[in-house]
Amino acid sequence: MSFKEKVIYQIYPKSFLDTNQDGVGDLQGIKNKIPYLKQLGVDMLWLNPIYPSPQKDNGYDVADYTAIHPMFGTMKDFDELVDIAKSNGIDLMLDMVFNHVSTEHEWFQKALAGEKKYQDYFILRDEPTDWLSKFGGNAWAPFGETGRYYLHLFEQTQADLNWRNPAVREELFDVLRFWMNKGVKGFRFDVINLIGKDEVLKNCSENDGKPAYTDRAIVHDYIKMMNQASFGDDKDIITVGEMSSTTPENCILYTSPDREELTMTFNFHHLKVDYQDGKKWTKMPFDFAALKETFHDFGTKMSDKNGWNALFWNNHDQPRALNRFVDAKNYRVAGAKMLASAIHLNRGTPYIYMGEEIGMLDPNFDSMTQYADVETANAYQELLDLGKSEEKAFEIVKSKARDNSRTPMQWDDTEFSGFTEGTPWLALGKSSKEINVAKELSEGSIFNYYQRLIQLRKEYPVIARGSYEAFLPEHPQIYGYIRRFEDRSLLVVNNFYSQKTSIELPEEFQQGEVLIANYDNCLLGEKINLEPYQSIAIYC
Repeated sequence: MSFKEKVIYQIYPKSFLDTNQDGVGDLQGIKNKIPYLKQLGVDMLWLNPIYPSPQKDNGYDVADYTAIHPMFGTMKDFDELVDIAKSNGIDLMLDMVFNHVSTEHEWFQKALAGEKKYQDYFILRDEPTDWLSKFGGNAWAPFGETGRYYLHLFEQTQADLNWRNPAVREELFDVLRFWMNKGVKGFRFDVINLIGKDEVLKNCSENDGKPAYTDRAIVHDYIKMMNQASFGDDKDIITVGEMSSTTPENCILYTSPDREELTMTFNFHHLKVDYQDGKKWTKMPFDFAALKETFHDFGTKMSDKNGWNALFWNNHDQPRALNRFVDAKNYRVAGAKMLASAIHLNRGTPYIYMGEEIGMLDPNFDSMTQYADVETANAYQELLDLGKSEEKAFEIVKSKARDNSRTPMQWDDTEFSGFTEGTPWLALGKSSKEINVAKELSEGSIFNYYQRLIQLRKEYPVIARGSYEAFLPEHPQIYGYIRRFEDRSLLVVNNFYSQKTSIELPEEFQQGEVLIANYDNCLLGEKINLEPYQSIAIYC
């Protein structure tokens, strides 16, 4: 089966299932839920970082690339997970954080101790630039007592690696080979388009300095080297690059098969349509026109030039899509299915983030003390410093915090939702009594809808392999597209609002077959009426 037919499920290990009752999810917990994941029908599990780490950034500050953090279990647990997943037709994808390491990593500690070899592993300068960290504040920090500075595009304890040093590249390629030997069949590369910094670093006041280090041409060279040195020889391996502030043109280059770089790319432009003036820590209704434009832009260009998208609404860094794009209070179920249809019938590989398949919501926390994320704490303080009231600052943070998606998986309606019998590392969402796996499997319909979408991708080549063209791009409520493959076509129409609407149906689809819809009794004709958050896919 090609990656185009597959669906990938993302697990945030800390929050999936805790089997030793310490309040933190673990590898045994994932292993125990393989039957559930097989029932859903997914083909691969992407695990967020499980390596030793001081957890300043929830594991994205890696202290050892080839070991397991004790809170998740042991390497034996990991090997067992690979084996039992594989026996159920499911492969594993690991998160590779290759832009930076924790300052507790052996390489950084040796550099601090004065070893020249390891000092060349990092980006050290006598004079810092004016770049800003993505987590707030200056992107440079003092390198010990040397009078020099090291670059950290993220948290201060995450030191950027110097990819211009061949020794660094070889160390990282060794990491990939290590995990490949353990049976890993997928790699997700964290912020991989930031690894190609210029040799001479210059000030850049535009957009906090991002143009000075994002999507530089040399990144493509590095990714090709990585491909050739590791996963390129195994055609079963799937790779996905997380691309920060990227463009369709660059994503085409990263993913065109003839360039031998990556299988697919994540971009985040569709999740910035509720950023006022491009700033994350703001609160505004989502801009539907901008959302559609982004989907159509990437969809059309990637289709025309043979690039490949990784499609998603939710991940560990984003609030729940149901809270952002749907009137979840009144239309949670219909909205969940509509959002699922919009990407699962689309051109690209769909990703499901844990809990999405049961319609989980943001936790609706009451105070800052319930948040654990460093970015959220920094943002709250910055908002206060800008003169926002505590109430207003909290309202903004509550709408965008990364912890919104990191709350424990809601398995049942017990005190801690079947996640743990201990004290969870992060508080559960308020909806856990009403929204949980046990209740969804016994009386819900969202899970079954996801099952059907996953199956359709495997059964209908037009979904997995068809082209992409925009449909009704100017409609104020509809996000629609047409897929074509050989002599078959698929029209997908999604109403993104709670107001009903109607559309003229192209003649070729008027006698078509309704492949899937989130409302019953869909009548086809010259005109079709759409209910709130209705999605319909017509095959001919």
